[in-house]
Amino acid sequence: MYSEKVMDHFSNPRNVGEIENADGVGEVGNASCGDIMKISLKIEGDVIKDIKFKTFGCGAAIATSSMVTEMAMDKTLDEALQLTNAAVADALDGLPGNKMHCSNLAADALHEAIKNYREKQG
Repeated sequence: MYSEKVMDHFSNPRNVGEIENADGVGEVGNASCGDIMKISLKIEGDVIKDIKFKTFGCGAAIATSSMVTEMAMDKTLDEALQLTNAAVADALDGLPGNKMHCSNLAADALHEAIKNYREKQG
């Protein structure tokens, strides 16, 4: 049902936690399945230098959160905004169809964190 990459990121998630005094924080959720993702960012010179996530949800939700943090690290904010939920799923070698709509919100959480950072900057 799940690819080896999904199982790896679920069993050994990367960048778990929360950044104290984060420059940007984004939180998204899907009420139909209960998945909630929170991403926090540390930005230096328009580049993501640290990224952490906290996710309440199924294995696919945790795996997508872990993967998006790896994909966004050391990217500029504009590059990170180009990451899509589909790109995250592709990087994990796919997700079951019934998991795409609810569990793959990771890029949305990343985008919200960047939006939050930019709003704070004025």
